[in-house]
Amino acid sequence: MARLADYFVLVAFGPHPRGSGEGQGQILQRFPEKDWEDNPFPQGIELFCQPSGWQLCPERNPPTFFVAVLTDINSERHYCACLTFWEPVEPTQEGACARDAAARDEEADEGGLGALSPPAPGPPDQLFAPKTLVLVSRLDHVEVFRNSLGLIYTIHVEGLNVGLENVVGNLLTCLIPLAGGSQLDSGEDGVRTISLGAGDRQVIQTPLTDSLPISRCSVALLFRQLGITNVLSLFCAALTEHKVLFLSRSYQRLSDACRGLLALLFPLRYSFTYVPILPAQLLEVLSTPTPFIIGVNAAFQAEAQELLDVIVADLDGGTVTVPECVHIPPLPEPLQSQTHSILSMVLDPELELADLAFPPPTMSISSLKMQDKELRAVFLRLFAQLLQGYRWCLHMVRIHPEPVIRFHKAAFLGQRGLVEDDFLMKVLEGMAFAGFVSERGVPYRPTDLFDELVAHEVARMRADENHPQRVLRHVKELAEQLYKNENPYPAVAMHKVQRPGEASHLRRAPRPFPRLDEGVVQWIVDQAAAKMQGAPPAVKAEKRTTVPSGPPMTAIVERSGGLHGNSARRLEVVRNCISYVFEGKMLEAKKLLPAVLRALKGRAARRCLAQELHLHVQQNRAVLDHQQFDFVVRMMNCCLQDCTSLDEHGIAAALLPLVTAFCRKLSPGVTQFAYSCVQEHVVWSTPQFWEAMFYGDVQTHIRALYLEPAEDRDPFSVCGGSLGWGMGGPGSRSPVPLRQVGEAPPQGDERSALDVASEQRRLWPTLSREKQQELVQKEESTVFSQAIHYANRMSYLLLPLDSSKSRLLRERAGLGELESASNSLVTNSMAGSVAESYDTESGFEDAEACDVAGAVVRFINRFVDKVCTESGVTSDHLKGLHVMVPDIVQMHIETLEAVHRESKRLPPIQKPKLLRPRLLPGEECVLDGLRVYLLPDGREEGAGGPGGGPALLPAEGAVFLTTYRVIFTGMPTDPLVGEQVVVRSFPVAALTKEKRISVQTPVDQLLQDGLQLRSCTFQLLKMAFDEEVGSDSAELFRKQLHKLRYPPDIRGTFALTLGSAHTPGRPPRATKDKGPSFRTLSRNLVKNAKKTIGRQYVTRKKYNPPSWEHRGQPSPEDQEDEISVSEELEPSTLTPSSALKPSDRMTMSSLVERACCRDYQRLGLGTLSSSLSRAKSEPFRISPVNRMYAICRSYPGLLIVPQSIQDNALQRVSRCYRQNRFPVVCWRSGRSKAVLLRSGGLHGKGVVGLFKAQNAPSPGQSQADSSSLEQEKYLQAVVSSMPRYADASGRNTLSGFSSAHMGSHGKWGSVRASGRSGGLSTDVGSRLAGVGPPQANGAPPDPGFLRPQRAALYIIGDKAQLKGVRPDPLQQWELVPIEVFEARQVKASFKKLLKACVPGCPATEPGPASFLRSLEDSEWLIQIHKLLQVSVLVVELLDSGSSVLVSLEDGWDITTQVVSLVQLLSDPFYRTLEGFRLLVEKEWLSFGHRFSHRGAHTLAGQSSGFTPVFLQFLDCVHQIHLQFPMEFEFSPFYLKFLGYHHVSRRFRTFLLDSDYERIELGLLYEEKGERRAPQACRSVWEYVERLSKRTPVFYNYMYAPEDAEVLRPYSNVSNLKVWDFYTEETLAEGPPYDWELAQGPPEPPEEERPDGGAPQSRRRVVWPCYDSRPRAQPDAISRLLEEMQRLETELGRPPERWKDAWDRVKAAQRLEGRPDGRGTPSSLLVSSVPHHRRSLGVYLQEGPVGSTLSLSLDSDQSSGSTASSSRQAARRSTSTLYSQFQTAESENRSYEGTLYKKGAFMKPWKARWFVLDKTKHQLRYYDHRVDTECKGVIDLAEVEAVAPGAPTMGAPKTVDEKAFFDVKTTRRVYNFCAQDVPSAQQWVDQIQSCLSDA
Repeated sequence: MARLADYFVLVAFGPHPRGSGEGQGQILQRFPEKDWEDNPFPQGIELFCQPSGWQLCPERNPPTFFVAVLTDINSERHYCACLTFWEPVEPTQEGACARDAAARDEEADEGGLGALSPPAPGPPDQLFAPKTLVLVSRLDHVEVFRNSLGLIYTIHVEGLNVGLENVVGNLLTCLIPLAGGSQLDSGEDGVRTISLGAGDRQVIQTPLTDSLPISRCSVALLFRQLGITNVLSLFCAALTEHKVLFLSRSYQRLSDACRGLLALLFPLRYSFTYVPILPAQLLEVLSTPTPFIIGVNAAFQAEAQELLDVIVADLDGGTVTVPECVHIPPLPEPLQSQTHSILSMVLDPELELADLAFPPPTMSISSLKMQDKELRAVFLRLFAQLLQGYRWCLHMVRIHPEPVIRFHKAAFLGQRGLVEDDFLMKVLEGMAFAGFVSERGVPYRPTDLFDELVAHEVARMRADENHPQRVLRHVKELAEQLYKNENPYPAVAMHKVQRPGEASHLRRAPRPFPRLDEGVVQWIVDQAAAKMQGAPPAVKAEKRTTVPSGPPMTAIVERSGGLHGNSARRLEVVRNCISYVFEGKMLEAKKLLPAVLRALKGRAARRCLAQELHLHVQQNRAVLDHQQFDFVVRMMNCCLQDCTSLDEHGIAAALLPLVTAFCRKLSPGVTQFAYSCVQEHVVWSTPQFWEAMFYGDVQTHIRALYLEPAEDRDPFSVCGGSLGWGMGGPGSRSPVPLRQVGEAPPQGDERSALDVASEQRRLWPTLSREKQQELVQKEESTVFSQAIHYANRMSYLLLPLDSSKSRLLRERAGLGELESASNSLVTNSMAGSVAESYDTESGFEDAEACDVAGAVVRFINRFVDKVCTESGVTSDHLKGLHVMVPDIVQMHIETLEAVHRESKRLPPIQKPKLLRPRLLPGEECVLDGLRVYLLPDGREEGAGGPGGGPALLPAEGAVFLTTYRVIFTGMPTDPLVGEQVVVRSFPVAALTKEKRISVQTPVDQLLQDGLQLRSCTFQLLKMAFDEEVGSDSAELFRKQLHKLRYPPDIRGTFALTLGSAHTPGRPPRATKDKGPSFRTLSRNLVKNAKKTIGRQYVTRKKYNPPSWEHRGQPSPEDQEDEISVSEELEPSTLTPSSALKPSDRMTMSSLVERACCRDYQRLGLGTLSSSLSRAKSEPFRISPVNRMYAICRSYPGLLIVPQSIQDNALQRVSRCYRQNRFPVVCWRSGRSKAVLLRSGGLHGKGVVGLFKAQNAPSPGQSQADSSSLEQEKYLQAVVSSMPRYADASGRNTLSGFSSAHMGSHGKWGSVRASGRSGGLSTDVGSRLAGVGPPQANGAPPDPGFLRPQRAALYIIGDKAQLKGVRPDPLQQWELVPIEVFEARQVKASFKKLLKACVPGCPATEPGPASFLRSLEDSEWLIQIHKLLQVSVLVVELLDSGSSVLVSLEDGWDITTQVVSLVQLLSDPFYRTLEGFRLLVEKEWLSFGHRFSHRGAHTLAGQSSGFTPVFLQFLDCVHQIHLQFPMEFEFSPFYLKFLGYHHVSRRFRTFLLDSDYERIELGLLYEEKGERRAPQACRSVWEYVERLSKRTPVFYNYMYAPEDAEVLRPYSNVSNLKVWDFYTEETLAEGPPYDWELAQGPPEPPEEERPDGGAPQSRRRVVWPCYDSRPRAQPDAISRLLEEMQRLETELGRPPERWKDAWDRVKAAQRLEGRPDGRGTPSSLLVSSVPHHRRSLGVYLQEGPVGSTLSLSLDSDQSSGSTASSSRQAARRSTSTLYSQFQTAESENRSYEGTLYKKGAFMKPWKARWFVLDKTKHQLRYYDHRVDTECKGVIDLAEVEAVAPGAPTMGAPKTVDEKAFFDVKTTRRVYNFCAQDVPSAQQWVDQIQSCLSDA
């Protein structure tokens, strides 16, 4: 029995002591006056009576009632029922308050807030003060409290003739039963009728079970107020320990909402702060750091806004606000959605019927109270599903004297398949769940509804999942039970309590609430107490039972393992492999091993492995030989590798006894156990794992204690090891219970530990004291012995075999954290990720063995402390343990030393033989092979990706370092792939990034040091060093690699050391008789140049390599003089022979032979002789002014300048430009005679001078002004040297610039608005579009027309430089400012492109999407788009007759790219092999692109990194090549070849930064001078030439150029393709660009072939990414050429060169193309299709050998051509391609004649000349008989039928109806009409016979 009410308190309003306006509560009276012993009086009641503060009121309010909850220090809840009513203020009180209020009023007036404050009450105004009656109780009977307090109030107000003291006394002495469940048998004892002695009667019903919460209607109200989703998120928030705050204007609502939320959490109890009604004075509680559920009046909403981590539920508004920083994990699916749908069915039953045509007439809507129980039933079901099987994961650690229970969280999550689930993880870690385990884990206790549900109903819930009606029925059943629990006797619920009359509160109360007589009340209470003492104590006889465990758990969702669904087949493989190992069939086992390692990714396979190994452990010890040991260890490592630190599937637990069982004998007396080889796993360093293991073992032993010996024979569930642990060696270990935690026991009759414990708890009270003591002691010693055992076990797995290698500890999170705080770097993610940099202070960097021992001892001690205190081990025992642990560790270290020593002496396992790579002539090995594993690099193909194919990687082999390359050669580790050699290599010079990594070796699963090398040729070597490679060898490899990659001087590069190695031995040759040698010549040249270089040059120059700095230079003044003097000394009229010194003459002649000069002469830009004799007719001349490289060191020696400019003026002009790179002509259009110029960007002052105001220069100008004046003259000279194109009828600037190129923004707009870089400024754009400024005469500009006067010269400059520049007044030149990207942007973009193409690690989400995303992020294609766009713009301007000066950055990066692309697009010559070479030599090499600087060739350039400017240019060429495959003589392979070798440093061509530097090193002219013995190619061009003679690899068979065609490619990103140079690789032989190395696999020698027998098949399997496809299957033309050569050799003729054969075929073709000697010659592959159709035409796949012919129609709609036209173009090119394989006769015309043909839909009939060709199986038609170009082809292979036809509209009138016939093909029906019936018949017969022949 319990008291209904503990205290009755009367609280009234009292003035505030500090005189502020608010009052405060005062306790007037409390009964009883002294505290109950079992229940002290709660503090702070007066705050909770008026949560919003005590205030006076101007009018009398109706009485209010609510229940506040106070929690005491023992976390007991006290319910305070408060009934508040208002009484008039007494005069004394009133006076005080009036004064108070007046004072407040004045203050407010001063503050200007008078209007807001209440008026001061005058005499007539009456104020009312609140007074509260409070009942304090530990029981939650709200209605009874309401009635009782109401009764007291009624007696007072209505003045009933009842003594209030009696009522209060009765109330305080009223006793009621606690829970009705136990007294049901004794009649209606659960129902108690009480009367307070005022003629009233109340029935109190106590709930049947105490543990179920009572909710009345609160849950239903909560759902009504907030809705389903909101309540669910509040539910999850409360369970995952977030802060929840309720707001409402009603206090009763707040306490209901809080009660409802708590009721939903059942069976978990909320254990944090719980304050349903928080008083205003305590609002700061809200900023507490702990979780809470609190209710606050909505008036204080503003304070709630400031809280950052509180979830606010507004009950009145129906909203729940979750702050951004708070993440509420949702319920795991499918529970979330299931719960949601059931809740909606309960709350809105009409929802299901809303769509019915004939809804049932009435719906039975549950009452609110019933609905409340239904909602709770849904959540009860939810918990049963969530926690199903939880009892299988309980560990009974102790049974006596009190049960100690632990929950195995990891096993629970693993079994349920919810390891990843955030929600359940947090719930299990929370306080509520800990309480749940300690309360409900007890095996022998009273049970309730939840226990029944979770044990017996789970199967039913699972079966009902998809049947909503059955679910609803179940919910209703549960709801009935919950309702019954709250209202056990609905029939007797009758109350009779007086209530006050209507509006009684407004009547003038006769008197204030009287003071009660304490004596009377106390006397009544004492009387009752005395009576109680006599009565026997009412003991609640609880009915305790064994708690049912229910079925074992299952996963919430049956998840298939996806990729590793463990089929029986996989498990079979695992079993077979293990039996092979133990039977000694090692070869068989080796074959199966890779499959086993793959299968072990799945959980079932790992468990199968543990079980199989268990069967092989005999007598707890299995001695293996070395190979067996190796296999077993490998498999164990693989199992453990995928175990997380939690070990959720118990795999590590199952293997733990095995690793101390398997061993091998190393030498007499030294045995190595498996644990020394499986330590590198994160699970061993996780304390949680060891605790779970320990408790599991303790449970097994304690269970064994209480079972009869007869039951103790099952080896699986009972540990058979003895309990006294010998220290001799890891012999007497207990095997693991292989049954996983959480699974049903194997036999039905076997009792679980919980059953045993339950039985023991039942018997405990019956045992004698001695017996009890004995049992407690036994249990304690069991726990103690297990602790010793575990200390041993932990030392085995934590102490490394080689204690000097303490890497293990460094990388272990668990141990690291013990060391020091600085170790926070340590990661504890899955085995593999390792913190790369370690703090040396953490004591691990060079940790001695003692440090390791110390760390392990501390780790074990911490573990021992925790588990022993939790399991109640006595302190003496614990001290003993602490003494033992260091000894255990020390002994183990000593044992390990012997093992380590012996294991080093083992003969190494036979490793595969190292394959030596093939080397180039002159290439030498620097470091011999280091054994490594090559790991997959994130590209999917090599590792057997989505394309299928074998897993070539990981491969096992060695890495070699040569003077030229880094090479890996090896074999795949998967023996099933076969004997494929895997080669991956790249030039040392291409290395861009090297980083150390730590990775797992694919075979042993050990953590090894590794190296990741990334190259700019798109190869990545991700290697793990074999354990035999010491760290010093790896370090040496890195150092050597670094030395080769960045030689201190360019002379150290491979191209320059090659061939010079054997020269020093020879005596120098005498060269006197031949005049000065080239060597001396270049020396002179350099000397002169150095003399003449001025300091102004050095100071102005930004880029300044060290070799150029010369300290002793003349002063600037002398310098000036010297230059001018040297210029004066050469009269321009003299002939070269007399003017130049002999050495200079040699320079001149050698300069003349340079590429530039040959090209200038081709373009008609003048020859040297004419320039010296000043042929005035030529507008330009070749000036030798820079022959000593004095003016501009990065320019070539000979430059094209305007005829009218003197050499001495050039010096001054050059000063205006960056790097002195003044504008020079580099190309002239043969048609429009416009010229293309290039220069560096303008210097600031030059710009200002150039575009100054137009007034004449004053005499006293500074030098800067004069130089800019010269510059203006210079540009003027360029303009005037052009033929005039001023006539208005000329092609306008941009009229031909189709919008396809410039996007939709108008002609210039897209340059301006494309991507990030903006483009042209608006004024230039508008002027180019012809909307010029108003004319000089004031006439408005004519808006409709382009300005006829076009600028003669456009200057393309950097927007940033040209800011504020005034346009030229005469409009002869015009500025086009564009934004360009800088070199660093190219560098950054390239880095991202590398990462996208070769990620380095597998993508998180495999598939094309992630590649495309990272490709887009790199912005590489955007940069290519911009380059092509600007180039096409320049091409247009040049084509329209305006000259263009490209003047960007320093003039050697983007300028070079643009200028080269413009020439390539404009001039067909540069699209030949010879022309392209010339273009690169002229624009890139001679004009000083800084190859060495951009390629970071030397140590000095290391910091600047690799910037692929030239590669970007090649990519642009590749894009153009793709769009115009017939315009280029070279194949795409040629571009890749240059892309590879411009960084490889194999050739000297691309070394150094300018001609000047090449001369200085003597590289430029030596090839000519001295012919040595045949030597390796120095120049890439020479190499290409030699190779081209042997093979057509660089030649494009589709080359059929149009005369003088200007190409205009599409530049939109959608038209660009990723260059396959970036993505393809050939693992069979490495990159195919070193031709000598890539000669394919050798044929097997004769004797290996099976003699006799069937002829060998010629089929070969071609694997993507392994074989070179073009070599495996060359294209048709290469095939024919090879065949010809082979036949010629067989015939004994000397084989003809491929080029000659090809040219002969083409020539023959041209002759054949002339039928009847009329018409134009149709040369092979030529067609006059307009540009955009040809660009689609025929695509040839290219490759190292020739090209594969494949006709692909790439009709991109953006190309503006319709699909039909592209089809037509393709058809045309098909027929032309065909023509090469024609027979000897001129053309196959089997039958021909005129037919009418009906055009396609809506087209007229037309007469055409038809030719039936039986050879090619075609019906061709022409416009006229003489035409050679056919209009169309009908392929007879597609013809289905020929049938008589009928005339249609528009048919020829005069023809007979029978002359019509139709030819039906798969695509369409052709309607034909012959001239008469017989000819129609003949056509039909001919076509039919042609069809039947086929």
